[in-house]
Amino acid sequence: MDIMEQIKTTVHSNPIVLFMKGTPDFPQCGFSMRVAEALKSCEVAFAHVDILSQPEIRQNLPRYSNWPTFPQIFINGELIGGCDIVMELHEKGELQKMTRAAVATVTQ
Repeated sequence: MDIMEQIKTTVHSNPIVLFMKGTPDFPQCGFSMRVAEALKSCEVAFAHVDILSQPEIRQNLPRYSNWPTFPQIFINGELIGGCDIVMELHEKGELQKMTRAAVATVTQ
């Protein structure tokens, strides 16, 4: 499968997916850690992709999303953004609403 198609499949087959450096339990950068912790606090399941262990995804995701930095979070197939945006949404209580709504649409 083409790498762009693989990214698209990952984004659209998971209601919430975080492309990050490391894993939620062992993040490899502070920004990835902050976003993973914000998502964990929402108490919803989310998929993750360790871009450090998948260099082809790391190289091509910015081209797919038109977003240059990591981490990147997608909810319902839509790019939400990186650390600053996610943290702002989290502080306003919006991240929890967005993630719970995304998970709810899958279980219906």
